[in-house]
Amino acid sequence: MDIYSSSEWLAILSGFGSQTMGQIGFLPFLGVMTLSLFSSFLIALLYVRFYKPRSTGSLVYRAFPLLSTSITAIFISIQFSLPLSLGLLGALSIVRFRTPIKEPEEIGFIMLVVASALCCATFNLVFLFILLSVSVIALYGLHYGRRFLNLHQNDGMLVITLPTEVYHRLGAEINKVCEEYLQGKRLDSLVENNDLTVLSYNYARTGEDSILRLQEELRTVNTSIVSNVYNNNVAI
Repeated sequence: MDIYSSSEWLAILSGFGSQTMGQIGFLPFLGVMTLSLFSSFLIALLYVRFYKPRSTGSLVYRAFPLLSTSITAIFISIQFSLPLSLGLLGALSIVRFRTPIKEPEEIGFIMLVVASALCCATFNLVFLFILLSVSVIALYGLHYGRRFLNLHQNDGMLVITLPTEVYHRLGAEINKVCEEYLQGKRLDSLVENNDLTVLSYNYARTGEDSILRLQEELRTVNTSIVSNVYNNNVAI
């Protein structure tokens, strides 16, 4: 079993030494592979915590452990061999992945997994700690600062469809009801033809109960009014 001095361990774990495959030994390799696995679990927990509750959230986090450990193993294997590096470069140049990424957040988390795996593969564990710490701070900053970040953004859209004749008679009452239940309401578009009129309102943060009461109130005004709500607000 290899025994290192404190300075040698610092050089290995910080990634600032110029080690070779034989110099590093088995235990450090096993350690970075284990650390890569646990870092992928941490990133998966962050994804589940901040983005899994979304209706568009996927199960991409389930691939993080395998993705991280495989990337770490690949780069550990090739960083000490120029022929292997060139062979991998040639192989990847002909590979095409055509599975679409549905959400931009998935790209960010996948890149975070890749970056953490590369930190482990190059024994830059100090960089790994900094990377994960900054990522956690950024995610919590987005979570608690979303009101500030969404200050000038629309959280949803209300689309009202009704007969043109009803709109001419009850337009003022409909607008009054919308103002009562929608915060930051703004008329985005009004499309009117001979038979139907379509109104589109953008609004700021509004609770689900307010939306339900708004739709009930609109039906009370006139049963021919059809309302559709499109919520853009994403809680992270």
